[in-house]
Amino acid sequence: MNRRTLDPTSSPLAALAVQLRRSREAQGLTQVALGKLLQYSNAYISNVETAKEAPSLKFVQLADEVLGTSGSLELLWWSWKNGALIPGFAEYTPKEREAIAIRLFETDMVPGILQHPAYAAVYESAIVQRGEATREQADERLSLLAVRQRLLGRTPAIHAVLDEGVLRRPIGGPAVMVTQLGHLEALTDRTNVVIQIAPYQLAEHRPLSHPVTLLTLPNRSMVGYTETLQRGYLEQDAETVAKWAGRYDRLQVDAMTRTESLAMIREVRKELEHHAR
Repeated sequence: MNRRTLDPTSSPLAALAVQLRRSREAQGLTQVALGKLLQYSNAYISNVETAKEAPSLKFVQLADEVLGTSGSLELLWWSWKNGALIPGFAEYTPKEREAIAIRLFETDMVPGILQHPAYAAVYESAIVQRGEATREQADERLSLLAVRQRLLGRTPAIHAVLDEGVLRRPIGGPAVMVTQLGHLEALTDRTNVVIQIAPYQLAEHRPLSHPVTLLTLPNRSMVGYTETLQRGYLEQDAETVAKWAGRYDRLQVDAMTRTESLAMIREVRKELEHHAR
């Protein structure tokens, strides 16, 4: 596998390799120069950039720092390390890290970057109990999520529209949900976070029926992301993404206002607090 034929979509390790090379070249550094900065041999860097060798976590963290890649290499490293991640997600994470605005719609559960650690942990534990992942894989996914959640302090705009069912599905039971809903309330105090609720009353008029994420990149272009049971899909076709964005705009209009949404989150939390006693 050489530079010309390395396909970043073929595997998380290939995606990491291509991202490292692109980031190095964007800084005008040779492999030798980067090796001196990181105190690794140029042969090691060459092997990583051609996906012949998997880098260590320490290496990618140092490379992120030196190349100013804001953790994107670490995200890709966790995607490679955790083989239980859905195929296609490795393409999405660097774009998410790069985005200047993130718009989310979720139908079933709180989106990852808005999850409280207790909510995320109980969800991963259930996957382990069903035999769909090992404890190690679950722990690695939680580590990756923690890296992604740093977006909250960096991304200028995060807009989430949550179906009402997200609030009422008792993941982890009342106590965990009380904590999660309280976390959502706290997030609404951030100037860069907007949360709206799409109420059940929208019924068949809800413009979107599947979860979707829309990312605005620094050059103002947009990409979309969605998942099936088998894999994730990063959609970069401008016409397709524009259609998704049009539906999302309609959803924002039809959803409850920020004030109404916060009131519903608090109401559901108080109902759960009563049941948790």
